[in-house]
Amino acid sequence: MKAWTRPEVPVLDPSPGRPRVHDTGSGQLVTVGPDDGAARLYVCGITPYDATHLGHANTYVTFDLLNRAWRDGGLDVVYTQNVTDVDDPLLERAEATGVAWEDLAADQVELFRTDMEALNVIPPDHYIGAVESIPLVIDLIGRLQATGLIYAVDDAEYPDLYFACSQAAGFLSESHLDVDAAIAIFGERGGDPDRPGKRDPLDCLVWRLARPGEPSWESNLGRGRPGWHIECTAIALEHLGEHFDVQGGGSDLIFPHHEMCAAEGTAATGRPFARAFVHAGMVGYDGEKMSKSKGNLVLVSKLRAAGEDPMAIRLALLAHHYRDDWEYTDADLAAARERLALWRRAAHGDAGLPASDTIDAIRAALRNDLDAPAALTAVDAWAAASVDIDVDDTDAPRAVARALDALLGVRL
Repeated sequence: MKAWTRPEVPVLDPSPGRPRVHDTGSGQLVTVGPDDGAARLYVCGITPYDATHLGHANTYVTFDLLNRAWRDGGLDVVYTQNVTDVDDPLLERAEATGVAWEDLAADQVELFRTDMEALNVIPPDHYIGAVESIPLVIDLIGRLQATGLIYAVDDAEYPDLYFACSQAAGFLSESHLDVDAAIAIFGERGGDPDRPGKRDPLDCLVWRLARPGEPSWESNLGRGRPGWHIECTAIALEHLGEHFDVQGGGSDLIFPHHEMCAAEGTAATGRPFARAFVHAGMVGYDGEKMSKSKGNLVLVSKLRAAGEDPMAIRLALLAHHYRDDWEYTDADLAAARERLALWRRAAHGDAGLPASDTIDAIRAALRNDLDAPAALTAVDAWAAASVDIDVDDTDAPRAVARALDALLGVRL
């Protein structure tokens, strides 16, 4: 599957260094990325029905900052993202709307691409759909069968294959949930803890045998399709290898999705799945978390169609620390428009305050847990002081504009 067009990212003077980010598993700020070479990043992608709301955008802009911080520090980046282009929620939406599931997925993936391009997000190097990953999933299930952690559920009609999460080393060490809480959340987030025939409520589906009217594929496991968690595990291991640097996504993926991916990956390789698990906060609207199931969505495409500048949308997101939960209001976008106008006025001026201190402040903020609000405050101070100043530094506006594009992804 193709990703979106890669933007031209300005290359700044070298500034070696690696960012620290909050690792959900340890609860600590940890330095991420190798000393040299390529940093390896996996971010869970969309299930393509109703893309792209501001909650999605908040997540992908967050990891775009990490991508940019690594590149600015002199590292290469290998970035992988999936698209869950066959799964129950997609099939349910397709049936409800009378659209073929393949067409719905293709249309929404293309909309997501255009939104990401507009928001100046660097695309993944590997953009992999669930359908095209089926051979990888089948191979990984085969590896896991050798561990004894794969079993067929006790169901005469549909003996689907499950992974015994409850027996996997390190399970629940990322989310730190107790079993009762995990079971409750699993049921709320697409799991099936009450399915008869499972050995444990927290075991997860890895291969769903074909049902009438559902898409399915031939395999040595029986005709069927992958479960959700195994899809990401297989894609990450194939394109990033064992024990990669960061698995990222929204905080609603901590459990069950990332916990179960990590359990499968560790069982297959004998090593921790990722070195750090990094999660963006939830964006709310009208008093609840923005989500497709609730229908309280603010879509990037609709904001763009209404004439909103994508850079203002990006700034509205960057004004909140990536780990914070927050509620979107029209005031967020209004403030972002004002900020963008000030920055452009300063960046398009004939001169301004020297740029080096401001660029250093942006870098320091991003390397300190992707603190975009602190970076924005530093630019605000430079812009406010530069718009009416009589300083003979004609290079400063251009230097700051290049840094904003390279580091924050904000094009002026």
